[in-house]
Parts: sequence; structure tokens; C-alpha cells
Amino acid sequence: MVNIANMIDHTALKADTTAATIKQLCEEAKEYQFASVCVNPTWVKKAAELLQGSDVKVCTVIGFPLGASTTETKAFETKDAIEKGATEVDMVINIGALKDKNDDLVERDIKAVVDAARGKALTKVIIETSLLSEEEKIRACQLAVKAGADFVKTSTGFSTGGATTEDISLMRKTVGEGIGVKASGGVRDTAGAEAMIKAGATRIGASSGVSIVKGETSNSDY
Repeated sequence: MVNIANMIDHTALKADTTAATIKQLCEEAKEYQFASVCVNPTWVKKAAELLQGSDVKVCTVIGFPLGASTTETKAFETKDAIEKGATEVDMVINIGALKDKNDDLVERDIKAVVDAARGKALTKVIIETSLLSEEEKIRACQLAVKAGADFVKTSTGFSTGGATTEDISLMRKTVGEGIGVKASGGVRDTAGAEAMIKAGATRIGASSGVSIVKGETSNSDY
């Protein structure tokens, strides 16, 4: 049987997140043995301090939530986050460039983050599926693989929609078995998490991690 807790990135990314929220997030992550906590860059150092000595990783977001930062900014943000204790980075692609079919820019953008994190942190690539056509989802996943990313990820949780099992299946089919697929946005209960895993997800991003492992349903939108 799959241990769902070990596949959850326990998440707090809202603008009004406080130090008390981060403390609770980290305490819950240690208690339930989640894979990581996913926090905004400003909280990476505190999370790393709170999780010191545990197996829980510190994940942060890069170019979040729009993906519209410059490549150079994303690379710097990645290096800075790693220096402060991040061991996983979830970067948002340049969505407009993908839609413009400027694949060179999209790949270069991803690769800059992959290179900045190499040997120090896992890289997950957020493609924001709710804004993409099927062809664009496939192309985004292919570019992430080509750039050397460790994971592809559905969503920021801050756009027009979150993860669907259909998108997870498509992403898994596109990237093969070699890299991870992360479902994020809208996974609120055990059944939802299990459906995503069955469809091919190897990581779940959710602020509802405690509800998921306790068999409850959260009303969280992420």
C-alpha cells in the first residue's frame, strides 16, 4: 500500500502566511512525515531551521505564481533559496513564451533553474495546465525533460484551475517513467490524492495534507 504522507508537499503559499502558520506547517510535516513543506522564498530559512534534524525537505517556489520573471531572476532566486536551505525548487515556466511557440526561451528558462540547482536541490517545473491546450501541455513537458528537470507539476494553485487526473495521465505518458509528476491545486481528500497517484502522480502538493492523511475533506482551494 502506498504511503500517501511520504508523497505530500505540505504547502503554505498564500500572501498572508505568518510565522505562526509556518511553525504549524513544519510541526505537522514532522508529525505526519510529509515529503516536504512548500513555502514562499521568504520563509525558506525559517522552515529549514524548524525542520533541522528531520527527514522533511524544504521546498520553495521560483518565478511564482506567474512565471513571468526573467530567466536571470529565476536563476538568482534559485541560488538564493538554496543558500537559505531549500532542497527542492518548484519553478513556473514562461507561459506566454510557450504559447508564442518560443520553445528555446522556455527551455532556456527551465535549464537556468536546473543548472542553478544541480547537485543541491530537486527541480520541479510548473506548467500551469489550466492555461494550456493539450498540445501545449505535451510540449511543456517535453521541454522540461529536455532541460533536465526532475519533475513536472500541474499547477500553482493560483490560476484558473488545479490538477486533474486527465492532465496527470497525459503528463505521465509524455515524460515516461524517468521523472516525477506532481499534482497540485485542488487535492483536498484521500480519494482525490489516491486518484492522482493512480493516474501517475508521484508527489501531491496540497495545503490539505493533514486532512488527506486523516481521511477528512478540506475546504482549502490549494
